[in-house]
Amino acid sequence: MTDHDVLDELVCFDLYAASRAMTQRYRPLLEAHGLTYPQYLVVVLLGGTGPSSIKSLAGTLRLDHATLTPLLRRMEDAGLVGRRRDPDDGRSSLIELTDLGREAWAGAEAVQCRIVEDLDMSPDDVRALQVTLRAITASMDRAVASEA
Repeated sequence: MTDHDVLDELVCFDLYAASRAMTQRYRPLLEAHGLTYPQYLVVVLLGGTGPSSIKSLAGTLRLDHATLTPLLRRMEDAGLVGRRRDPDDGRSSLIELTDLGREAWAGAEAVQCRIVEDLDMSPDDVRALQVTLRAITASMDRAVASEA
C-alpha cells in the first residue's frame, strides 16, 4: 500500500488538499490587488453587505475575535478599511471599506470569475459543490456542538 492509498480513504485529506489548492490559486490573483486571501474575504463581505461589527464579521467569516482583530488592524493600516462608532451601540465599532477598499472590491469580481473558470465545472456543478460543502460544514458544526 502506498502513502497515497492510505490518504485516499480520508475525506478530510481531500477537503484539506482542495482548500490548500484553492487558496494557492487565489494567491497570485489577489497579489495584483494587494490582498491576502483572508483580506479578500473581508473585502468581499463588506463590499456586499456594507459596514459590519467585528462580532458579525467574525461570525460570518468563521474566525475568532483574536484572529480577526489583527487582520482588520493590518487592513486599516493599509487603508482598506476604516472604523467608526456604531450609532446604535456606542460601545461597538463598525468596520467599513474605504475608497481604496472599494477599489479592491471592484476587482474582486474578476478574481472570482477567474476562479470559476479555473474550476472547469458547469454552473450547476459549482452550485452542487457549494451545497455539499455547506452540508459538510453544518454536519461538523453539529458534531462539535454535541460534544461541547
